[in-house]
Amino acid sequence: MDTGSIAWAITATALVLFMTPGVAFFYGGLVKAKSVVSMMMMSFGALGLVSVLWVLYGFNMSAVGGVWDFAGNPFADFGLGSLATGESANTDLIGVAFGATFAIITVALISGAIADRAKFGSWLVFAGIWATLVYFPVAAWVWGGGWILNLGDTLGLPGVIDYAGGTAVHINAGAAALALALVLGKRVGFQKGMDKPHNVPLTLLGAAVLWFGWFGFNAGAEWLNGLANTGLIVLNTLGATAAAILGWLVVEKFKDGKPTSVGAGSGAVAGLVAITPACANLEPGWALLLGAVAGAVCALAIELKFKLGFDDSLDVVGIHLVGGLIGTLYLGFFAIETGLFTGGDLGQLAVQTIAAVAVLLYSFIVAFVLGFGIEKTIGFRVKNEDEIAGIDTVVHGEEGYKLETV
Repeated sequence: MDTGSIAWAITATALVLFMTPGVAFFYGGLVKAKSVVSMMMMSFGALGLVSVLWVLYGFNMSAVGGVWDFAGNPFADFGLGSLATGESANTDLIGVAFGATFAIITVALISGAIADRAKFGSWLVFAGIWATLVYFPVAAWVWGGGWILNLGDTLGLPGVIDYAGGTAVHINAGAAALALALVLGKRVGFQKGMDKPHNVPLTLLGAAVLWFGWFGFNAGAEWLNGLANTGLIVLNTLGATAAAILGWLVVEKFKDGKPTSVGAGSGAVAGLVAITPACANLEPGWALLLGAVAGAVCALAIELKFKLGFDDSLDVVGIHLVGGLIGTLYLGFFAIETGLFTGGDLGQLAVQTIAAVAVLLYSFIVAFVLGFGIEKTIGFRVKNEDEIAGIDTVVHGEEGYKLETV
């Protein structure tokens, strides 16, 4: 690569890594004041653990030799010693680091569904095993030569489009979040209106950091293509997100009477989620429509937890699972040249649907079994009295805010 491409690859890696602290800020502001340390630590715990696993064996698992292989051999280059001494080590290792940031944030996203009531040690056990059994293989299926990447050739249809992770990141994390929310059960006193954010500015800071980092998330991989499509990706990442803010606020105004700042931040995240798989394959006008639809639908979808009775604390299901599905399936209708309404046929929609449903079901089943096993053995949920008091001091021996009495 030329020096410009190398510089962008490093910059994009740093941007995506910065998104995980952004998740910590976003989630941290939404929980109660006595749980903010615990909430943010779940993201930072994922950052530490998943980074180590990715270097040891996760990267090896994320690429396969055969279309129908489940995952790559984790011990093929354990610790990446051979890769580090290869002829193209410089660029290869940048690619490893870039891939690690996606694995990290995918795991961190799940934590929002179990806010205020999860043990930190049990969360790390879940995070490590789920990353090994789900994220690393799914990354291989979607980007590493696996069956989803080759689904179009297998069926004689257009190939699956998932540029930056609608299936591998957002549907994957959202399905696992739903499973854990069901396993851990409802928070004490669960009802509509109970989950008022304790620090709105912190949540908006997190949303801003996420949007900032998402330009690396979506456009980062273009260093592999000589930055050929970067302009379209960057513009779509801006436009869809902006339209999603408006879509969410309009729905919020009609539904609740007032547009809120938390709604604006949540709408931005919903738009970012939806544009992730589609950023390189939509004309800008269709990207704006996608953002508006995603913002509006996700604003309605977050109410499902009250209607269906599952406690997804911070709306990971309503934003990431629903938004990921919208962005992935939307390509079946409006992808450049292959969408149903843009010159193609139903083939693109068919492969998008198969990929989305397969990842959703696999992630949900594994996460449910894994979470259930942890709960029945070492325990996953804290005691009710600890939840009511706030779990920061119980789990971490710290307080998010030290207020002095005058």
